[in-house]
Amino acid sequence: MDLTEKTLNKQTIYKGKIIEVDVDEVQLPNGKTSKREIVNHTGAVAVCALTNENKVVFVKQYRKPIEQVLLEIPAGKLEKGEEPKSAALRELEEETGYKANSLELIADIYTSPGFANEKIAIYFTDDLVKGEVHLDPDEFVEQVELSLDEINDLVQNHKIEDAKTLIALQHVLSHYNHSK
Repeated sequence: MDLTEKTLNKQTIYKGKIIEVDVDEVQLPNGKTSKREIVNHTGAVAVCALTNENKVVFVKQYRKPIEQVLLEIPAGKLEKGEEPKSAALRELEEETGYKANSLELIADIYTSPGFANEKIAIYFTDDLVKGEVHLDPDEFVEQVELSLDEINDLVQNHKIEDAKTLIALQHVLSHYNHSK
């Protein structure tokens, strides 16, 4: 069975700084029509950085859509035409001051494919050099470094709720000894 939906009509109803929203009229696999509201996003990157002391670098940041502060790995959106790896290096340094000499791609994920096309490239590095933080004027974060044991406890107790961070931490916790 062909599960694809054919776009019959597309209307952009909002263009913002970060997202664009379209309403698409689609033909369903059974021949009927329906509407799809789609959030278009340029994409994003995230970096799970492990220090020489075997601590993961996090940022605490207030997230307005959920009205709470989240503990997350450093992340940010892609600029138009920017390569994900370059963006990851930039975001890590801007938010934490750390420069990565190398990055390993952990995963490319879609955040909410039911209504958005945002894709996040998640990277890992344990090859860091400390530098200077360069936050954007509208960006307020608190940097936190946690041991693998502390992270394991937070994950087990459902204290980390950010999906990209959980995916990255799954990688780290499965590849590194908790008691180092």
